[in-house]
Amino acid sequence: FIQMLRSAKKKDVLQLLRRAPEGMLPFVVEAAVAAQSVASLAALSDFLDFGKEPKSLLEKFFYAAAFSPRPSGELLRLVLDKLDGKQLAPEVQETGIVAMGSLVGKLCQQKLCGLQEVERGVATIRRGLRSAKEESEVVIYLLALGNAALPETIPTLLDHAEEGPAAVATAAISALQRFPAQHISGKVKRAMRRIFHEKRKSYEKTCRLAAAEILLDNEPSPMDVINILLAANELETETATFLLLKVQNSLRADHHPARKIMKDIMRDPRINNYNFFSKAGISSSFSGPLTVTQDLLSTFGLDLLFLEGGFLRKSVSDFSLLSRGRRLRAAQVTIEAQGMEMLGENVLEGEEEPELMAGMSAIFFDVQLRPIVFFQGYTDLMAKVLLSSGEPTSVVKGNLLLMDHHQVIPLQSGLQVAIKLQGGLGLDISANMDVSIWEQELKTSINTRGSLAIDFQAELDAPFLQATLRSQTEVETSIQFDTILKFSSSPVLMCLQLREEQVPYR
Repeated sequence: FIQMLRSAKKKDVLQLLRRAPEGMLPFVVEAAVAAQSVASLAALSDFLDFGKEPKSLLEKFFYAAAFSPRPSGELLRLVLDKLDGKQLAPEVQETGIVAMGSLVGKLCQQKLCGLQEVERGVATIRRGLRSAKEESEVVIYLLALGNAALPETIPTLLDHAEEGPAAVATAAISALQRFPAQHISGKVKRAMRRIFHEKRKSYEKTCRLAAAEILLDNEPSPMDVINILLAANELETETATFLLLKVQNSLRADHHPARKIMKDIMRDPRINNYNFFSKAGISSSFSGPLTVTQDLLSTFGLDLLFLEGGFLRKSVSDFSLLSRGRRLRAAQVTIEAQGMEMLGENVLEGEEEPELMAGMSAIFFDVQLRPIVFFQGYTDLMAKVLLSSGEPTSVVKGNLLLMDHHQVIPLQSGLQVAIKLQGGLGLDISANMDVSIWEQELKTSINTRGSLAIDFQAELDAPFLQATLRSQTEVETSIQFDTILKFSSSPVLMCLQLREEQVPYR
């Protein structure tokens, strides 16, 4: 369909968009974005009326742009024009902002940072961040900077990480975690030390743990590792348990940058002893390999941070690919719940009392999506408990072009081979969180369904000879991750379930 659109005229693409049945329209929009021809982008510009279109279609347009494997300046200009000065629904505006960040980052990776559209995109994000009044607005612009991962925005992120309220600081630190190791400079590490060791003010526990992760994951100094381990002795049981398990994980992982330093430090019996590593919390952190080849390592990680009363504060499930020193977050889903004092959360002295909230954020193929809030505030929680339809919340659903490669290879014989590789992904991710105050029970469920199709073609075309080699690969998978917590008894009962269906591979 994409190949057909690339050779179509603007009027034909526009007619196709206008005549497509309602159920097919999102697919046609996604394909037109993926085609990225001058005609298809011009047709989309004429067709998409942001005053009339349903929110779901506009979000599809922005996400298709965000996941584009090799975006053009024209695609970014279309996104900027559609966002510029318009009164949009909050979720559409937020999706557009994170998509803008992703496009800026990908164009800079293609050495196209000097494009007028890229400079306009960066200026738009910076201006939005300066003028944002609400905390949630600031968070979205910080996540867009994380998607862009431009080294010149690091000072802005550090400022928000150190000075901002809890939600803003967390978003800024998570944006910094997206940068490769060469950009985590001494200045960044000094700021992370101040946050973790609370030199200037007290920080929320998830901020401190994220700051410690940046220090441990980016060529740490032996002193940093020792100080983090010693500080764990002063932390609450659950936070200390989580942090010590993170350290032990890095010892087990052959690819971890801190592994050698950790092994040296663990030779010291003052640190590596039962008293130190026997924290009896229920928090856990696990990471292990799924596939190991010469060129590629794929890992699965699961972090569960609990509160002292046994409530799940944060869960992160992560599928990553590591190759030649680079890391691709294929899928990372974070569920957070805070302010659950009635179910056993203790607020420490000096810490701001958190608002009752539960939400979720996700990163797919290194693109941070718009965070989803399940409920915010007690009134909202009660309304959702009483009026709950039981339907899961859709996080992302659609068809994305993941690979788009075209290359001509000259052979020694003087002939040429043209190679085309395209890969498409159909993705449907939904999440649900169900809190029962009466039964003292919390259920979370993340359902991920995906199908990947890869089309490879090599063509030799000469006056006296023509040969074509073609291969098509399809794979489907479905993974469901459920957690159930019961607070009615002590200790808290917990059930974790990871279900994977059979994977058909053709």
